[in-house]
Amino acid sequence: MPIYEYECKQCRKVMEVWQSMSDAPVSTCPDCSGEMEKLISSSSFQLKGGGWYSDGYNCASANGSGTSGEGTKAGSGCAAGGCCGC
Repeated sequence: MPIYEYECKQCRKVMEVWQSMSDAPVSTCPDCSGEMEKLISSSSFQLKGGGWYSDGYNCASANGSGTSGEGTKAGSGCAAGGCCGC
């Protein structure tokens, strides 16, 4: 479940809430009953390294030629190492 951050407009308290995406947003502060505002915060999720795109779908880097469609047929396997249609 995602973690959402809210800030009270009245007392400025910031709180994190685990909510399903289908749950209604928090509207009142549990401390002062003020109006809550959903904050936009940065994610701790980062993609690093080559990853699935460069390993399996980037045909130019897989075969070194940068061209596509050389001698491959659908269903026959890829000469570039797994990226069909190269």
